[in-house]
Amino acid sequence: MLITFAQQTPDVAEELVEEKTLSIIDLIFSGGPGGTIIILILAVLLFFAIYIYFERIFAINAASKTDKNFMNQIKDSVTSGNIESAKIRCAQENSPVARLTEKGISRIGSPLEDINTAIENAGRLEVYKLEKNVSVLATIAGAAPMIGFLGTVIGMVLAFHELATSSGQAQMGSLAEGIYTAMTTTVAGLIVGIIAYIAYNHVVVRTDKVIHQMEATAVDFLDLLNEPS
Repeated sequence: MLITFAQQTPDVAEELVEEKTLSIIDLIFSGGPGGTIIILILAVLLFFAIYIYFERIFAINAASKTDKNFMNQIKDSVTSGNIESAKIRCAQENSPVARLTEKGISRIGSPLEDINTAIENAGRLEVYKLEKNVSVLATIAGAAPMIGFLGTVIGMVLAFHELATSSGQAQMGSLAEGIYTAMTTTVAGLIVGIIAYIAYNHVVVRTDKVIHQMEATAVDFLDLLNEPS
């Protein structure tokens, strides 16, 4: 009898473990219509956050690529009075730095104050292009955890409603299942929020680098115009 009991004990334990195992799919769709809708909303937000992140990273990478000899070539052309050659070189570069420089070149002959203003206006437009949809990432980072908390509150309200309508006779198993299912929306919301927050900060850092590059180029160009003939 002892040998038989020892042989059956692992099987019983294994069955208990299998009974407590719950897949992610089951966990998502076992939370009722409210929990399922919340999870689906968070999944859509996660998709948009990832899409915006990679789209911005590719755009910023393209904007940051500038020939190291670009400004030297512009200086040579402007110094020699070959303005058209400088404009053509800017058009070939096709980057925010080149567009700022081209704007300044097109104003050569005007007062330095007017050239500086034209470059600043062009710079604001380039910054706006670089920061396109970045605010959406910040919104997702802040909204996703709150949406997750909303799902949890809805789940808790439903669990206590079941307890109230059953006159205190509700099974603890069903209440516990409803509670931990509701908590999955909080976990999902926090995960989406953390991913969006990290993506947002990374995009902002990369954008700032391009902006600093644009500012340095604008200063170099204005210094070139200030050089004595």
